Amino acid sequence: MRHRTWTGLFAACTAPIWAQAETAGLLPYDDAARVAAGQQVYADFCASCHGAELEGQPDWRVADADGYLPAPPHDETGHTWHHPDTLLVQIVTHGTEALAGGTYKSNMMGFAETLSEDEILNVLAYIKSTWPQEVIDMHNGMNARAMGGN
Repeated sequence: MRHRTWTGLFAACTAPIWAQAETAGLLPYDDAARVAAGQQVYADFCASCHGAELEGQPDWRVADADGYLPAPPHDETGHTWHHPDTLLVQIVTHGTEALAGGTYKSNMMGFAETLSEDEILNVLAYIKSTWPQEVIDMHNGMNARAMGGN
């Protein structure tokens, strides 16, 4: 059931924020200035839930008594890299619960009122820069397919 929700959500993700990505639809994970700026944004706004080392919260796949999933890791052990860049931008901008709709519960708030578009792209570039090259390559391939490439 969630798969259909996320698939439909991805198809609808066409916010102007994506236009600011500087590299053919891919987060600029190899831009040292963006990555450094994103590391600071991550430390200030994300690490308290997702961990200082991007490790996420314990048992992140198991919902708590109220139905909320703990914050997932953003390193290669999590599922962040399984989502196209456009969806990642939308999740950070609007929050998971707002995007998924229905009865989906999430503590992941949207940061549209807190972070600028550049700050959102920077933090995602930082996260992506920490992944092993093999994961980056798979993620880039998924992005290319999602954007109509091969």
